[in-house]
Amino acid sequence: MSVETATLEDLGRELGEKIADSPEHKAFREASEAVENDAETQEAIKEFEELRHQFMLDREAGKADRQSMREVQDAQEELHSMPLMEDYLDAQEELQDKLEAVNKAISEPLAVDFGGEAGGCCQD
Repeated sequence: MSVETATLEDLGRELGEKIADSPEHKAFREASEAVENDAETQEAIKEFEELRHQFMLDREAGKADRQSMREVQDAQEELHSMPLMEDYLDAQEELQDKLEAVNKAISEPLAVDFGGEAGGCCQD
């Protein structure tokens, strides 16, 4: 392995550590743990997932209707309005924005969307 490759890998590792230490990642981790540890939020997630799953099955069977779609939407709105979920979704959005900014900074000198295309083989 060349010195340059080792340096790039070291820089990649350092970047990962910096992202993990960022306020956005810390806030996301804390919000995620809060959601995971709250029984009421977990129950709401379970109920939403069950409704969504049933709707998908009904849709595949041609039995889905507007009412069942509305029930899924209402359950999602209710879930997203819970304080812990609002915090989680806000933290997730802030982390995503930070990661998009990092991706842009990496992609500019490469003239490619690093996060979106670097791993693909056949891009249109």
